[in-house]
Amino acid sequence: MTPLRNIAIIAHVDHGKTTLVDKMLSQAGVFRDNQVVAERVMDSGDLERERGITILAKNTALSYDGVKINIVDTPGHADFGGEVERILKMVNGVLLLVDAAEGPMPQTRFVLGRALELGHRVIVVVNKIDRPDARVTEVIDEVLELLLELDATDFQLDSPMVFCSARRGTAAYSPDVEGTDLVPLFRTIIDYIPEPERNTETPLQLLVSSVDYNEYVGRIAIGRIERGVLRQNQEIAVCDFHDERSLRKAKAVNIYEFDGLGRVAVESAAAGDIVALSGIPDVTIGDTICAPSAVEPLPFVQISAPTMEMTFSVNNSPFAGTEGKFVTTRNIRDRLTREMLKDVSLRVAELTDSDSFNVAGRGEMHLSILIETMRREGYEFQVSPPRVLTREIDGKLCEPVERLVADVPENSVGAVIDKLSQRRGEFVEVTPMGARTRVTFLVPSRGLFGYRSEFLTDTRGEGIMASLFEKYEPWRGEISRRGTGSLVAFETGEAVGYGLFGAQDRGQLFISPGTKVYAGMVVGVSPKQDDITVNVCKRKQLTNMRASGSDDSLRLTPPRQMSLEQCLEFLADDELLEVTPQSLRLRKSVLDHSARLRAVSKKKNG
Repeated sequence: MTPLRNIAIIAHVDHGKTTLVDKMLSQAGVFRDNQVVAERVMDSGDLERERGITILAKNTALSYDGVKINIVDTPGHADFGGEVERILKMVNGVLLLVDAAEGPMPQTRFVLGRALELGHRVIVVVNKIDRPDARVTEVIDEVLELLLELDATDFQLDSPMVFCSARRGTAAYSPDVEGTDLVPLFRTIIDYIPEPERNTETPLQLLVSSVDYNEYVGRIAIGRIERGVLRQNQEIAVCDFHDERSLRKAKAVNIYEFDGLGRVAVESAAAGDIVALSGIPDVTIGDTICAPSAVEPLPFVQISAPTMEMTFSVNNSPFAGTEGKFVTTRNIRDRLTREMLKDVSLRVAELTDSDSFNVAGRGEMHLSILIETMRREGYEFQVSPPRVLTREIDGKLCEPVERLVADVPENSVGAVIDKLSQRRGEFVEVTPMGARTRVTFLVPSRGLFGYRSEFLTDTRGEGIMASLFEKYEPWRGEISRRGTGSLVAFETGEAVGYGLFGAQDRGQLFISPGTKVYAGMVVGVSPKQDDITVNVCKRKQLTNMRASGSDDSLRLTPPRQMSLEQCLEFLADDELLEVTPQSLRLRKSVLDHSARLRAVSKKKNG
């Protein structure tokens, strides 16, 4: 039986996990000498490559010195923490990557805490030691302090440290020694991470930690065999720890092991192996696959609950159905149901009007990735502004609070503290870091809606901000969602230069000449708090005194281009975002101008 190690690479976003996996695969001989390999090869999705982040946890494997090492590359963004939580049951140890300049960040604390709770061994990898602003000694102290705070055992406190430059593909046992390759890292993994129990004499037991999908074979269960042996075409029983009535029979049609970036079909696999298995049509994450003679479901890790929700509904704007391929309630319901099968931290509830769904997730990024994915698949729908999920604790209304850590230039500290205080943030600490300063706040989740663009403005684009759910606390009072109003189109038609020229004096526009608009569509932002109705379709009246070149002197300010995240941040409580494969349109919930004025008047009068 080949010696085996199962590890996960965990870290905060942009600390170099995927780059390190690239170099490990390369130096282990997974790629041919003449093979052209893309950077961040594990980030296979289009959105992952475009945004430079890992969204889904992925499996790979390599062999070094006769030992097979199964590696799980995990997301670093807090919104995808559910991906990290579920795969930790597959491994026996973790590589904790920490940036040599930034040190431990919010997601570092979260994923390390989960690994320590499961008793996993930890190898601390201080990455990017070649950065000019690296502070290796201070970062080592910060990691040790974090281990103490998270109640690590004496053995875990004595975790080995390796100092890497993932970009260069080098590692060393000391920060003062310049490495030449990743051999020290490979040796530390083999020597320190224990081999999984290879108990092959007892009946089969496998916990499903991930589910993939293939249009030819259907759902594919991925997990580690806890005990026993799994053979091709073997009769198996599938059960759920939380539902005794869920027992059902199936057959292991195909078994795959991971090898490099691909999967290799095998006839059998034994305890300790991480495998992919097809042939179970209704398998879900958290199921246990057992031998029919010994049905013993395993408990699955408790996934943190969602903190934010949005309403997805069928598009009912005047342009509905003109750009999307999948536009009906049934289409949206089926797609959200499929998403829940592979995303354990997503919750979907159908509303009574049957055309809308409340979709709850871990944060704005989590839900925006889902929206963008559906949009690219041809779906057309509309979404509400994000809302936090409140709870009643001891008779008090409580809301989610996040720990926000911001690294900012010294001259921006005052502006950041002022803005966060206005958003009901509670100051925790400030830490000087050379020419930069780290500020920590406890801020209500709803206080961060729309803050990222303000933060980048206040720090002149040099600030780094990250937040992570901390706890539920009593409601902190009203927070102004937006200090500006909207410019709203008065009539349906096509925007023209003359109408836009008159409207741009009222605020900044989102559209250019030739854009099709409808009454109630948001076409710009007003510096005033009240909404302003503008007629962007207005044309210049023809007269016998008109000069032929009079319109050439109209100078239009370039419109503001809005990304999906910026649109979601901009949304006011009475607005919706229309999402189609071709367009993102901001609109009022009530499109009719007169009805909207009556609703505003009624609200003001109580």
